[in-house]
Amino acid sequence: MSSRAEITAKFAKAYVKAPKADKGQILDQVVGVTGWSRDNARRRLTAAARPPGAGRQVAKRRRRQRNPKYSYDALKVLQKVWAASGGQCGRYLAASMALQLDALERHRELVFGRDRYSPEVRAELLAMSSATIDRYLRAAKARDQIKGKSTTKASPLLRSSIKIRKATDEVEASPGFFEGDTVAHCGPSLKGEFGRTLNLTDAHIGWVFTRTVRNNAHTHILGALKAAVHEIPYEVTGLDFDNGSEFLNKAVIKWAGEMEIFFTRSRPYKKNDQATIESKNNHL
Repeated sequence: MSSRAEITAKFAKAYVKAPKADKGQILDQVVGVTGWSRDNARRRLTAAARPPGAGRQVAKRRRRQRNPKYSYDALKVLQKVWAASGGQCGRYLAASMALQLDALERHRELVFGRDRYSPEVRAELLAMSSATIDRYLRAAKARDQIKGKSTTKASPLLRSSIKIRKATDEVEASPGFFEGDTVAHCGPSLKGEFGRTLNLTDAHIGWVFTRTVRNNAHTHILGALKAAVHEIPYEVTGLDFDNGSEFLNKAVIKWAGEMEIFFTRSRPYKKNDQATIESKNNHL
């Protein structure tokens, strides 16, 4: 092998500098001595002539700078519309953009000439594709994390003492059994204090009771539950909640027992156990 290396080194510089016709003759000599194929000999001669450490030089292609298709104002307003929509994906937001803008304008959340909003920005938002919306919102989604937000923690000490009601259990035959949950009015951030709305929905006839409270402290939730029992025009016989500590606490459980209200909970991470109340998501 050392003789082949010597032969390659001997002919390398001559091969690189030689004209095309002479390169063929040099290749013939190297192939005849080494037994390599012409492609292999050509590759080895070229590599041997290259300075040590020098790799293949590829010309850098200068990327042409593209001007953004949509303005910075449109990006900022898009983030506001996305937050108001509850964090919809680009596919749904593109389809509902006109409805979202109309609603925000009607409630004066978006006003022409204020907070970067203008007829031109509106036209840009209506023209955006779903892929563009997702791309423009990538940073906001990573920062705010609206989807999948949870504001309650389970109560492990009391949870095991509460009967579980499953989605496959027999449907209530008469009105009076309510599924309940709270809605957090926090916008895109969970920081600070914000109001909650207790939503109770009759699993049999769909009667809905709502009451907004200051926060999810059990004293406020208990007050809303007492108001529900008083204001609902028929007897409340049962209550079913998720595993949040605003429901599974001693004060609420004691009150339900005193009122002879059947008290159940759903299984953790099984939203179908509360299909009636979960279907109310994004309706408040």
